[in-house]
Amino acid sequence: MTRKIWLFDTTLRDGEQVPGAKLNIYEKLEVAHQLKKLQVDIIEAGFPASSEGDFQSVKQVATQIGNTSDIMITALARAVKGDIDAVYNAVKYAENPMIHMVLGTSDIHVEKKFSKSKDQILQIGIDAVKYAKTLMPQVQYSTEDASRSDFDYLWSTIEAVIKAGATMINVPDTVGWAVPEQFGELVYKLNDRIKNMNPDVLLSVHCHNDLGMATANTLQAIKNGADKVECTINGIGERAGNAALEEVVMALSTRGDYYDAHTTINKKEIMNTSKIVSSLMGLDVQVNKAITGDNAFAHSSGIHQDGLLKSRDAYEIIHPTEIGLDDMELVLTARSGRHAVRNAIQNLTIDITDEQFEAVFKDFLDLADAKKEVYDHDLFILVDNYLHRNNEASSFMQQAESFYVLDDLQVISNPIFPSATVQVSKGDQVRKASTVGTGPIDALYTALNEVVDLDFDVMEYKISSVTRGKEALGKVKIQVKYEGKTYIAKATHTDVIRASAEAYLNAVNTILVEQIVPSTIF
Repeated sequence: MTRKIWLFDTTLRDGEQVPGAKLNIYEKLEVAHQLKKLQVDIIEAGFPASSEGDFQSVKQVATQIGNTSDIMITALARAVKGDIDAVYNAVKYAENPMIHMVLGTSDIHVEKKFSKSKDQILQIGIDAVKYAKTLMPQVQYSTEDASRSDFDYLWSTIEAVIKAGATMINVPDTVGWAVPEQFGELVYKLNDRIKNMNPDVLLSVHCHNDLGMATANTLQAIKNGADKVECTINGIGERAGNAALEEVVMALSTRGDYYDAHTTINKKEIMNTSKIVSSLMGLDVQVNKAITGDNAFAHSSGIHQDGLLKSRDAYEIIHPTEIGLDDMELVLTARSGRHAVRNAIQNLTIDITDEQFEAVFKDFLDLADAKKEVYDHDLFILVDNYLHRNNEASSFMQQAESFYVLDDLQVISNPIFPSATVQVSKGDQVRKASTVGTGPIDALYTALNEVVDLDFDVMEYKISSVTRGKEALGKVKIQVKYEGKTYIAKATHTDVIRASAEAYLNAVNTILVEQIVPSTIF
């Protein structure tokens, strides 16, 4: 049986310290509910002494989320009575509460931050733990800046607070200074001493990502005996962030042969949790970020696509469904090879000869150079255009004419009367609409909604810059919901308003493809 690693999620405390990421009480509760679905072991809900609002948020998380014994609720305190009282009064409503306190142990913190002697700081820690222990049985003590601390003093602190009643010891790499080999050695030495002293005390780590090694340091700590790790969703947190929970979980899951450890995280909720945190905090996930980035399971290289179509394990070590995604995504771009494009056309039940395919593939490359990313509905149109151009019988005319093409648009943006006019073609039909809205994009999408035959909800709209300069490319991504299913579509253009319209129609056309093509192939 592999060793269980406790997952301590500090998204609502350390993660919320990111500038601009502050959540209100309702948003905190939504994230906390999702963390419970994710099945983290401990939620650190905030820093109650920092404000009345944060105190009330922690209290509500303890009351509503911590109402079962399968999850522990905690919050952060400095090693002072007022902070400890604030944590106690906020988390005491949970079935399984804990007080978490922090005090520095490095020379920099002791001498420069506190301007006290090591003996004085040690006694403050002992007294704080003893006091907290009178309030609650579960007390975690964090030795801030442990990775830069003198080992003998660090150990004397840990030994003393365990004797005072601490049930969990957390060893933070507060400024991301540690490197995996040294941090692993530190954890190994501490774990050996702690387990010989009191095997019931859990050893924890909290790693920051200033040098990009937070996840590596966390995993090395697990390998060397750490029982518990502190992480955040998407790796958010102070400065460069913390160890990303999803990366740690999937590393243990995928390389269980090496780490001989596991978590009880519900992996299928990873993507949902990532999206909720990203949306509520307004923090975009880096597109190529491990596990939760948009491109983590997207493949556009022709060599990779060819290998994946032959054997998924050629370039895929995690199945997307493990973390709650539908499947891998083969993105058709100018870098896609013949095999990937041919496979996509066959999946659409379009039957063309090898000779016809070569001509269509040439057209595909021209389109991909201009459009950046080619969708399934584009393939219908490419094949139909080729057959018409060569006066060959086309059985795809009806399908190709089922899709919408943006002909023209005009959007007027002003604070009084934002309006939009669009012209869209569907086969031989030309459809026009003019509408107003609360803003330019709302007016545009309202107009497009009038000319298409589908009615869906836009769940998310996101715009970002792809390149710099006068002719910069803007990328628009939208997420829509139609009949209970979610669709994501993108478009890129130097005119972001046009990119917004094309992304909308790409979503519409993606839904239409599924209506045309037998569902059994998806």
